[in-house]
Amino acid sequence: MSAATPPKGRLIVCPTPIGNLEDITLRVLAALREADVIACEDTRRTSLLLKNYGVSGKLVSYYEQNERARSAELVKRMHHGETVALVSDAGMPLVSDPGFVLVRACVAAGLAVEVLPGPSAALAALVASALPADRWRFAGFLPRKESELKEVFTSPETLVAFESPRRVAASLKVLTQLDPQRQVAVCRELTKLHEEVVRGTAQDLFARYADSPPKGEVVLVFGPAPAPTDVDLTPALEAVRKLVESGAKPRTAAHVVADLTGASANALYKALTA
Repeated sequence: MSAATPPKGRLIVCPTPIGNLEDITLRVLAALREADVIACEDTRRTSLLLKNYGVSGKLVSYYEQNERARSAELVKRMHHGETVALVSDAGMPLVSDPGFVLVRACVAAGLAVEVLPGPSAALAALVASALPADRWRFAGFLPRKESELKEVFTSPETLVAFESPRRVAASLKVLTQLDPQRQVAVCRELTKLHEEVVRGTAQDLFARYADSPPKGEVVLVFGPAPAPTDVDLTPALEAVRKLVESGAKPRTAAHVVADLTGASANALYKALTA
């Protein structure tokens, strides 16, 4: 290879412990030692992890607000032959954490992207929930808008989601109104000293947390929604049509009627546009 064409570097995506520092893998430690630069959400937090394992490295911040500018800079460095390690504060980068912009930029630039396996709060919670794991869906952080939250709860697969401890009761209240007997697991402080997994119905867990929010980081796991029965959508669909005729947008009208009737907004929208 000529001196005018420097060798291409690569990106290594490195998951980090979600609580227990002993959960880091040997491959991740080797990658962090090898990297010319380590891109991380919080340089202070990553510094503590590296210090714990005697790893030294050049750190640069990489978070939501500077993703695009920093990605361009890192891609340029990789084009000059450097190896970049990407970490988030905890768990797998890109999973409700920064990193998507950088990975896409590397792929577009023809740079190699290596993803190392490691800790994941979503997977740990799914297995600990004792709910079906053959088909499941990750929803990231649950939506705050009630109509959108109700739509999420119609998932026919087991649902895994992150939630703020302060909003656990509010989310469980919405599910209790829809399906009080739905099985739920509240997974708190996974891999940490005060790890706790509480399993029960939406109704029972709402009662438990209504006046006493859980503490720490929380992952919620919801059992699959029951299979839909043959519900007559005719009255609800007629209401949607009237709203649309009055000037409402079809999807907005479907969500409004769904909130009032309990029908599926998706089903109403599909029936309207069929």
